[in-house]
Amino acid sequence: MALNLMSSPGSGKTTLLERTIRSLAGVRPVAVIEGDQQTLRDAERIHNAGAPVVQVNTGNGCHLDAEMIRLALDRLELKQDSLLFIENVGNLVCPSLFELGEKNRIVIISVTEGEDKPLKYATMFERAHTCIINKTDLLPHVRFDMEVVKQNARSVNPHLEIMELSALSGEGMDKWVRWLQGLKP
Repeated sequence: MALNLMSSPGSGKTTLLERTIRSLAGVRPVAVIEGDQQTLRDAERIHNAGAPVVQVNTGNGCHLDAEMIRLALDRLELKQDSLLFIENVGNLVCPSLFELGEKNRIVIISVTEGEDKPLKYATMFERAHTCIINKTDLLPHVRFDMEVVKQNARSVNPHLEIMELSALSGEGMDKWVRWLQGLKP
């Protein structure tokens, strides 16, 4: 089952994946297709967390596409019932326009980005199934109204499932992991 993770750069996608991989170890197989314009840094982090990973560098490209995913899949040996995370290129515009065969499109926003992101990047939130509000451990240090961002997101997509968590501290990760464990193909 493929899950497409999309967000701005720096929202915490890779940290979320690292913690998720460790949380699902021995429970459900996980593999990752890592999308970035340059470097192998995130793929190295994913590998060190314990998951098979294929890096896809897009150069100047702002998103992954279906052909890139197909070629990456040829290089992965997925186990039965695997969760395949596609960590898309950090960008709230381009990735929203390209379906990659995913079961669920997950948009991640961090509390450092502001409550208006769902309104400014409406297509991303409109086409997502799930929204993760990350970096909740920073709430005491930033101006961010959780209820306003949720209202903004649901004004664009009333069916959006929203989860709050901190991938760094682990707060809220239990709900995320239970949700992942409950996903069926």
